[in-house]
Amino acid sequence: MTSYRERTYSAQDGLRLFYRDYGDPLSADVPVLCLTGLTRNARDYHELASRLAATRRVVCPDYRGRGRSAYDPNWRNYHPRCCLDDILQLLIAANLHRVVVVGTSLGGLLAMGLAIARPGALAGVVLNDVGPVIDTRGLDRIRAYVGRDHPQDDWDGAIAFVKQTFSTVGNKSEAEWRRLAEGTFRKGPDGKLHVDWDVALGRSLADPVVVPDLWPLFRALRPFPVLALRGALSDVLTADTFERMQREHPALQQVTVAGVGHTPTLDEPEARHAFDAFLANCR
Repeated sequence: MTSYRERTYSAQDGLRLFYRDYGDPLSADVPVLCLTGLTRNARDYHELASRLAATRRVVCPDYRGRGRSAYDPNWRNYHPRCCLDDILQLLIAANLHRVVVVGTSLGGLLAMGLAIARPGALAGVVLNDVGPVIDTRGLDRIRAYVGRDHPQDDWDGAIAFVKQTFSTVGNKSEAEWRRLAEGTFRKGPDGKLHVDWDVALGRSLADPVVVPDLWPLFRALRPFPVLALRGALSDVLTADTFERMQREHPALQQVTVAGVGHTPTLDEPEARHAFDAFLANCR
C-alpha cells in the first residue's frame, strides 16, 4: 500500500494532470503544496511529504509533461505561465484554500507567481535554491540535458548518469543517488529506462533564454513569511543574489546549506531544522 492517494484533475485546456495527496485532508494544520524543479516530479518530495503527513495534508503535483501527467502536444504550453495556471486549477480541484508552498527551483518561481495571482492562498513560502536571478552557469547545464532522452539499460547506468549530470548537488549516499535516479527515469515498453519528462521541454530552452526582470515577482512575497535555502555550491542561485534577497525582503529567513549545490534535499540537518521551525509558525 502507498502512503498517499493518487489523484488526477483536468487543466483548463483539458490535459489530464496527476498529483499525490498525502495526510489527512481534514487536518487543522495548514496544508503544504510541494512544487518541483523544471524536469522533476512528485517522487522527489516523497520522503518529506511522508514525514509531514503525520500531522498535515501535503499535495505534490507532476507538472504537465512530467512524471505521470499527460504530455502536451504543443511544447509552447510548457511555459511557466501555463504551469502557474495549472497550479491555480489544482488549488480548486484539490480544495486547497491556504497553503505553505515549498518551491524548488522552478517551483520557487511559481510560488512567486502565486503571490501575485492568488495572494490569499499563501500562508508562507519556502524557496529552495532559487531567486529572482538565475545564474547562466546553471541554466546552461540544465539546457544541455533537458532536450533529449538518455536511455539506460539498468539502474546502475541510471545512477551513473545522475551522478555525472547532477554532480553539483554535492555528496550523496548511494541510497540518495538511487532515489534521485528513480525520480529521473522510468521503465519504457522497450525495457530500457527513459527520462521521466517530455524531451520537448528542451525546445523552450533551445535558443538563448532572455530571462525577464523577476525582482518585482520576488517583491510580491514581502507580505508573507518566507524561508530561503541556498546550496553553498549552487550554480543557479549566487551568493550575491541571496544577499540582495535579504535586503529586498528584510523579514526573510535564510539558510545556506554547506557542501550542497543545486538543490538541497531539505533533509540536511540545517535545512530540516529551519524548515520544521518555519512550518510550525505558519498559521
